Amino acid sequence: MAWVFLIIASLMELVWATALKDSDGLSKPWPTAIGLAVALLSVVVLSLSLRTLPVGTAYAVFTGLGALGVAAVGIFAFHESTSPARLAFLALIIVGVVGLQFAENS
Repeated sequence: MAWVFLIIASLMELVWATALKDSDGLSKPWPTAIGLAVALLSVVVLSLSLRTLPVGTAYAVFTGLGALGVAAVGIFAFHESTSPARLAFLALIIVGVVGLQFAENS
């Protein structure tokens, strides 16, 4: 169940990071409120995964999956760069996240 909580918390990062982008520097109340509320909730859900997962593994996976998800939102919703170098470094994050899960389960 810890890995499920970790995935949920990571998915919440997409919501709060995108909401903060839409908040225009915290000047728009609704995106700001959504971003801050979901950020707090994501940390609460992350803490549930920390009951059984090591903090180093959980936090690395949390930030890695969040970074990948937010990068994907940036690419598809905000038309950010899809340069080969950027995609290669995002692929390295995937390798790290999968490697950490295998290392934790062995």
